[in-house]
Amino acid sequence: MRVAVVGAGGVGGLIGGLLARAGTQVLFVARGEHLAAMRTSGLRVDSPRASFTISPVQASDDPATIGAVDAVLVAVKGWQVRDVAPRLQPLLGDGTFVVPLENGVEAASDLARVLGEERVAGGVCHMLSWVEGPGRIRHVGQILRVTIGERRGGTSARLEALATALRAADVDVVLSDDVEAATWEKFLFIEPFGAVGAVTRAAIGVTRGLTETRQLLVAAMNEIAALAKARGVRLAPEAVARSLELLDKLPADGTASMQRDIVAGRPSELFDQTGAVVRLGKDAALPVPIHACLYAALLPQEQAARRAAERKQA
Repeated sequence: MRVAVVGAGGVGGLIGGLLARAGTQVLFVARGEHLAAMRTSGLRVDSPRASFTISPVQASDDPATIGAVDAVLVAVKGWQVRDVAPRLQPLLGDGTFVVPLENGVEAASDLARVLGEERVAGGVCHMLSWVEGPGRIRHVGQILRVTIGERRGGTSARLEALATALRAADVDVVLSDDVEAATWEKFLFIEPFGAVGAVTRAAIGVTRGLTETRQLLVAAMNEIAALAKARGVRLAPEAVARSLELLDKLPADGTASMQRDIVAGRPSELFDQTGAVVRLGKDAALPVPIHACLYAALLPQEQAARRAAERKQA
């Protein structure tokens, strides 16, 4: 199987590295110092599953130099999906399908509007991983799971082929009959994790351990569960309890990518996570006061980070 991984960060670098180690032909789309390091020194992955270096690495900043592949895993930040979608066209051949692995709930729809409904499947990932330095990926904890499914429901031969490759790479895989519900359950887990962590500047061991911040996490989860229901998503009744249990299993020093970006002064997925809850809540005429407060508290920092990034690019 020939797989393009667009975005070689914590998610794409980890999954792509494991796939390449298992023998899948993986072609990375990356940029900047990370790309340069991958080209010169390879891709280093340190994980409880395995620690290894992939060298040489097939990587480029231009999808047109890669050509058609069997599957495209999109692992960029949520706010980058709309910009990257048109650039994926050179990767598409007969039968090519695209799987988003972003943290929000809108990436698949954003990709489908540009690439076509039939091209795009649904995807969700659970893992705690990040870029530790150029060309280096760090994964901690025992959670390493990818959930995939067709957006209209059920699975397919193309997704079963991808699942086979992922399992051979020691990635846990779930083939979901309702990937929309799975996507919202992941959102219910990751968004409060990131937003509460960013506001408190505390790791999950602190926020889940203090009565006040644990209550805030649960309240944020309940708002997302209510929003999913209002939008007709068939979210399981035990989704909040399962997500809280998952947070309780994370390493105590764990932080979400949105929190890490905000704390570091980088553009984050605030608009695509917390902002999306506020926006979709308005669309559904559903009050989301917890998220309105979290969003308002974090918005000034996000805007400052965006302005700084624009000045750097100018």
